[in-house]
Formats: sequence, structure tokens, C-alpha cells
Amino acid sequence: MSAPVYVTSDCTGCQACVSVCPFGAIEMKDGKAVITEACRACGQCVDVCPVGAIIMRETEEKETKDAKGVMVYAEMSQGELHKVAVELLGKAQELATELDEPVYAVIVGNELDEAAAELINRGADKVFVYDHPELKQFRDDPYSDLLAQCCHEENPSIFLVGATSIGRSMGPKVAAKLKTGLTADCTSLDIDPETKLLQQTRPAYGGNIMATIVTPNSRPQMATVRYKMFPEAKKVDAPTGEIVKKPVDMSKVTDRIKVIAFEEAAEQVSITDADIIVSGGLGMGEPDGFKLIEQLAAALGGAVGASRPTVDEGWIDYRHQVGLSGRTVRPQLYMACGISGAVQHQAGMKTSDVIIAINKDPEAPIFKISSLGIVGDLYEVVPRLVEKIKEHGQDA
Repeated sequence: MSAPVYVTSDCTGCQACVSVCPFGAIEMKDGKAVITEACRACGQCVDVCPVGAIIMRETEEKETKDAKGVMVYAEMSQGELHKVAVELLGKAQELATELDEPVYAVIVGNELDEAAAELINRGADKVFVYDHPELKQFRDDPYSDLLAQCCHEENPSIFLVGATSIGRSMGPKVAAKLKTGLTADCTSLDIDPETKLLQQTRPAYGGNIMATIVTPNSRPQMATVRYKMFPEAKKVDAPTGEIVKKPVDMSKVTDRIKVIAFEEAAEQVSITDADIIVSGGLGMGEPDGFKLIEQLAAALGGAVGASRPTVDEGWIDYRHQVGLSGRTVRPQLYMACGISGAVQHQAGMKTSDVIIAINKDPEAPIFKISSLGIVGDLYEVVPRLVEKIKEHGQDA
């Protein structure tokens, strides 16, 4: 792949480009500017050059126009498809419809027949399978090698990976092998109607702004995408997709880690998968307020969530945080106690089936998205709720 930017013989050696490059990708050699491999094609040097000696290379035909297909990495979790894979497949179908391209899924692991069939049943046009006993446990090296190999062979225009702990670790390695860009932790994906580029939107600056990023000069356009952002792909009545089993030669892939044993982590509160979440905010007034939140969550059989300010104050661990800079959740019931409802928090829970808010302030933004709002002191309301639930059960 050629460098995306190059310098012509018209360069005067003024060094104006050196000072503006945010990646330190321009060096001076023999009085001329030289673009290094660190270049990310941001174009700032092109704009600043007083003699027009820096040129943005035209996108190569193979890198863009020949690329076709929206591909999803179908992550496995404890021998089953991770739900984020089915969510991404649904979004991939939406994007592929706008582009008039096929939908692909790629899966790596061991004993994958059932998972591959599930992807076909949910509408994938092709499922590429890398099945080998030595791939049963995830490792960055072999997985990223095989995914990069699949992208080289199939040349998709878009490649989506779940922003799980595995996806966040492996995704950048795949992008580096493919020499393409990667937008991490996306919360929204759209197709620009004019350019047909993938618009990848993610929170920035602690969720205070939303950045929309495109990848114009390389393929595939890669993104890791948050769990619980999109609905799952639905099962189709008459699936017509094809399962393609790819050969696996472990001697030809990198594998620097030997798995000696595997033990599941001790069970922890998982707000991501919870059907019921009760969250507390700064409106509780003190960290002991979470004791009340825990009582209500226990009575409902749910998990405890929290707003970012309570985590910042050290009232509760980060793993409970809901919002753009925390977890995105989609429970059947979300209860917000003492949470005003800043836009960053809403973005992490507004797709919940039912939202109940308890807040003293009748003008709190959380009430605008709530199915039911209770204006009152949570220290009066919550104990009564707990009492009634214990008396009559969860249907109270």
C-alpha cells in the first residue's frame, strides 16, 4: 500500500508542515520534507504547504471500489454466540441494504457448527468459519491473524467488531495488520447518502461531545461497537446463506501464548445483561444511599447501576456506571433514583423498555424519557416500594 501523502520536488524546505503534523510523521532529509509511515492522512500538511508541494494520493482502486460486503466478527462467549454478534449482524443488514452489498460473518473457535448455523438463520449471506481445537480459548495473536487473513481474501468494505474486552484488545491488532483506520467504542453507525462512507460516531472528551469519523482512504472501514446499542438480527423464515469453512494451519499463524488452564472469573454484578437495573445518582446526597438502592434491586431481583458523578465521587465502583463513559444497558426495567438525567447518562439507558424515575426536581430531564415519574424524596419513596414488593412479590 502506497503512502497516502507524498511530497513533490517543488518542496522548498520551509518546514511549515513539520510543526503542524499531529503525528510527528514528517522529517527533513537533504532539505526536503519526507512523509514517514506514521502518517494518518489527516491533510493538515497539505493545507499548510505554501507552494502546494504536498499531495494527497488518490485512493487506490483496489482499496475502495473493489471492496464489497459488510462483515461482522461473531464473538463466542462460553461456547455460545455473544449477543453483541447478533446485534452487529442486525446493524450490518441495515448498512448492507443501503449499500446494496452482502452481509458476512466470520467466526473463530472450536466446534462452531451450531453458532454458524445460528448466524445463517439470522440472515447472514456467508459465514466464514475458522474451526480448530487450538482456537477454543481466545488469544490475540492467532485470532487477529485469521481475521486479517479473512479480510484480505474477502475484501469487505466494512468490518464491525463488538467493543467487548476481547474486541477492544483484538480490533486494533487487526486494523494494524490491514493498515486501515479503526474507530473505537462506537455508539452509532450510518451510511452517508452522498459518499456512501460509513459514518462512525463515538463519544469523546468524557462523553461531552460526539465525534463522527469516516475512513475514506483504506478498506475495510473498521469500528468496534458498544454492546446493547442495536436490536438483534431477527431470524428469517427461509435462510439462504452459505457456510464457508476456512482452512486453519496453526503453524502459519502467530501464537505466543500457551494456555495452561482456564478459570471463570468470580461472579460479579453485570449491569450489561441485567433485565432490571436500579441506579442511584448524586441526588441521594451521600454514599450510604446505595444501601437503599441495593435493597430495592435485591427486592426486584435486579442489578445496581450508578451515574458517573457517584463513581467520580468514589461512592461506588466503576463497573456499575451507566452512560456514555460507562456501560450501555437495555433492561426491561430501569429505575433512576436521584439521577437528573444528563444527556451522557440518557445515552446509556434510554432504550430500556420501561424507565421509572424518582427525583425531587419535577423539571429533571430524566422525566422527559421516563415511562413513569415520581416526584418525591427517594428516602421516602424507595423504602415504601421495597416494603410493598416484599409483601406482594415483584408483580406489586
